[in-house]
Amino acid sequence: MIRKLRSGEYRLYSRKVDPKTGKRRNLGTFKSRSTAEKHEREVQYFKRH
Repeated sequence: MIRKLRSGEYRLYSRKVDPKTGKRRNLGTFKSRSTAEKHEREVQYFKRH
């Protein structure tokens, strides 16, 4: 899940809520949406392999 921050950057959050905190885990902050989407694909790939 990618959200745009007030600063104009994009942050990648985990899809599931972290049971310990009750919030989504921050998986990185990126300058552009395309780099955030690329990283999300990389994360999904490594979750499966």
